[in-house]
Amino acid sequence: MNIEMEQEIAVALGPEMTPSITVREVSPASLASWFAVSDLAVASMRAAACEMADFIGATHVEIDRRLALMWFGMTLRPEGWTIPGTWEAIAGDYEARDGWIKLHTNVPRHRIAALEALGCEATRDAVAEAVAGWRKTELEDAVIAAGGAAAAMHSLSDWSRHPQGMAVAREPLIAWRQVGSEAAPARIRGLRVLDLTRVLAGPVATRFLAGFGADVLRIDPPGWNEANVEPEVTLGKRLAGLDLRRTEDRSTFERQLKGADVLVHGYRPGALARLGYDEQRLRSIAPHVIELTLDAYGWSGPWAGRRGFDSLVQMSSGIADEGMRRAGASQPVPLPVQALDHATGYLMAAAILRALRIRRETGDVLSARLSLARTARLLLSAGVAEPAGDMPPEDPSDLAPEKEATGWGPARRLRFPVSIGGHRPRWPHPAGPLRRDEPIW
Repeated sequence: MNIEMEQEIAVALGPEMTPSITVREVSPASLASWFAVSDLAVASMRAAACEMADFIGATHVEIDRRLALMWFGMTLRPEGWTIPGTWEAIAGDYEARDGWIKLHTNVPRHRIAALEALGCEATRDAVAEAVAGWRKTELEDAVIAAGGAAAAMHSLSDWSRHPQGMAVAREPLIAWRQVGSEAAPARIRGLRVLDLTRVLAGPVATRFLAGFGADVLRIDPPGWNEANVEPEVTLGKRLAGLDLRRTEDRSTFERQLKGADVLVHGYRPGALARLGYDEQRLRSIAPHVIELTLDAYGWSGPWAGRRGFDSLVQMSSGIADEGMRRAGASQPVPLPVQALDHATGYLMAAAILRALRIRRETGDVLSARLSLARTARLLLSAGVAEPAGDMPPEDPSDLAPEKEATGWGPARRLRFPVSIGGHRPRWPHPAGPLRRDEPIW
């Protein structure tokens, strides 16, 4: 356990409003990393679990540390079918004239943007040859300007002096703001969560809430797919589709927003407003709704609102460079799991539960903002050390006894690591493809 990390999370969530929760941690284990990624995983999951315990009136939490670390990876084990690979064909790390850059091309329009900036064919060899002629930050800027997603690799010291690194350092881990005052009953059973998030942090938050009784309705736009993670992040949710540029779909969305207790979204600053839903409009529709938002690079500084993903933030913030240097490797070495995404997701769940409790007890309606880059700073604040220990191999007893009838076929899933008041999560819906359900509560 990293006491400083736990304390920073506790301070970010705010003063305790109920007695503390007894937490029992079992099955010691560690992911091999130069960073305190194992402690980050357990601390963030612990925060969500303790907030849930407080919210439902439980007095104790048990966390299986080994399973917690495993839940920061892929949890589903398909039987007779396969999950698509994580990365699109040209996504990955490339060596530029003066260092490394990561191209994130899993989203089709981001792939088009990268190839447009490079002016080359869509093969790894062609992309590698083209990247080699660029300076890394110039190519990063070109891809971003074309509407893509990329990150030049920085060292820890470079990031600490970078204008965006300095801006993120000044931001709170969870930025709270009171946006209204309206008493509303809140209980986890029947709690309505409107989920507009994509891979991966936001869906992790709402998956946790769904497992403990929340009614989660996820809404995606036409054509959006994330096939490689849908089996992970759709568990427990109803999955609808709406096009917020269509009048009829906007009316449907507004009806569901009016009935929601919580709105969770990962739109970059200004994006939701451009669709006609600025804060004033949202409040006029649902004055009681608790709004949780996240982005990649923080909410201030020159990169506020820059599109990004966990793997890109690891490149920007110095994590991948420090891993490469410490390991004596010839290419970037990221964290063993997408810990920034998962940890931010559990911190979001904790923040949602804290806001619900505050609304129930005081009537204050809060909003909160988090970012992957600020979670990276939380991890980096724990320092760098020699990797200690490793994960034991997966065992059949790690799997839940029942099969899950996913939308793609039968599967087994890892047992969830958290028990709250003696109860483990029960997800009401198996994982399945996006837009399978009607957009109604």
